[in-house]
Amino acid sequence: MADEQDEGAALENEAPAPQPEANAPPRLRVLAQFTKDLSFENPGVLSSQSGQKSPEIELGIDVRVEPGPSNESVFGVDLKLSAKARRDDKIVFIAELIYTGVFQIQDLNGRDPEPLLLIECPRLLFPFARRIVAEITRDGGHPPLLIDPIDFVGLYQKQKANRAAGTSAALTDNGSGKA
Repeated sequence: MADEQDEGAALENEAPAPQPEANAPPRLRVLAQFTKDLSFENPGVLSSQSGQKSPEIELGIDVRVEPGPSNESVFGVDLKLSAKARRDDKIVFIAELIYTGVFQIQDLNGRDPEPLLLIECPRLLFPFARRIVAEITRDGGHPPLLIDPIDFVGLYQKQKANRAAGTSAALTDNGSGKA
């Protein structure tokens, strides 16, 4: 009988499961991340060995979102990095990577998921994609291409302003990396 009273008292003292607050920030879960597509062309490997000046690097960045099952709030986010190295109008190498993450967003509470999907998700994927591009260029016989950090907030704001102005532009940037 005393044991039953102790169990009842223990159950009364247990705190109820926490309920998500209306003002609490959404929760972002990374369900998977992987290389979706990787391409490396190396037509100028012999000319790069002659010790000439560093090549000019054209860097492209693109972020795409693909919705998954809506009842699970799952999204696929593709971060595409493309780099083309040129020296004296000759292509030294071309690297293209699509690195994908599968994300689940919980507790949106009516908020727009777009900033999370176009800013935070690519920000989480970027270090992994950057490492792959650096390794593939190094494995191709060139100095590793170390891409500078990317301002995904600025890219998102630029895309949003372009949409507001009525132009259709992908979330892209033509910055430069370091060779």
